[in-house]
Amino acid sequence: MSRSKSGVLAVVVLLLVIASVFLLRSGTRSLWRLRSLSTPAVITQIRQLNQLATVRFSIQRVVGLTEPKIPLGEESILLIVQGDVQAGVDLADLRPEDVVVSDRQALVQLPPAKVFTSYLDESQTKIWDRHVTWWTPWVPFNPDLEHRARQQALDEIRKAAINMGILDRAGQNAETAIRQLLAAFEVNVTFHHRGA
Repeated sequence: MSRSKSGVLAVVVLLLVIASVFLLRSGTRSLWRLRSLSTPAVITQIRQLNQLATVRFSIQRVVGLTEPKIPLGEESILLIVQGDVQAGVDLADLRPEDVVVSDRQALVQLPPAKVFTSYLDESQTKIWDRHVTWWTPWVPFNPDLEHRARQQALDEIRKAAINMGILDRAGQNAETAIRQLLAAFEVNVTFHHRGA
């Protein structure tokens, strides 16, 4: 991912966290008056963050696909693709037993991070080469071959993002966002993660 995209993403995440803190703070004035926060109040505040998409990776790949033709020959396609993968933590999955509050300490067990969306950037996706073997020029192009190559590219981009640590980064960014939210209520947070 380029520096400018990661910088923009970091600024967007920071602005979303700040905006959510201000919105939640203005809507929860009664919580400020309480000396001790209850577990249901903390769960409500965290759940309001909903699907917290905290990280986006932009990945480029070259994908080739070859299909044999009957009785002989083959058709091949080579795509250069760029795709985006967004991941985060779905805080709507937070259960009452996942949050324990004691005085100004909270223990939060987060749901596992997951990929929310993945898609190809069509403006950056190009067919680099497509042909049938030269000795079988009468064989028509298969219109489904490009679709299958794009689907394979999307699967590869999703797997590459996971291998590059998008889920770990999404979990870390979710922790930061929740920590900042609860810091507004002067609550220190310790995190544990549920299994995937």
